[in-house]
Amino acid sequence: MTVSLPLVFVLGAIAWAAIKFLGVRLWVAVVIALFGFWLSHTFLAPAIESGTRSGVDVVNGTHE
Repeated sequence: MTVSLPLVFVLGAIAWAAIKFLGVRLWVAVVIALFGFWLSHTFLAPAIESGTRSGVDVVNGTHE
């Protein structure tokens, strides 16, 4: 059985768990999210996207 979850959902669940159980303050999570948003508009975005896809492929076991 294959389950497909968007990466943003998984990251959101991790952020929620960090706030709830690890005591990470909400403003820290917001600053990190804004940093990621602004970083996505830089020249580093293609490298980050490629690395993320490669990591997901490794986890999923789809080596092509």
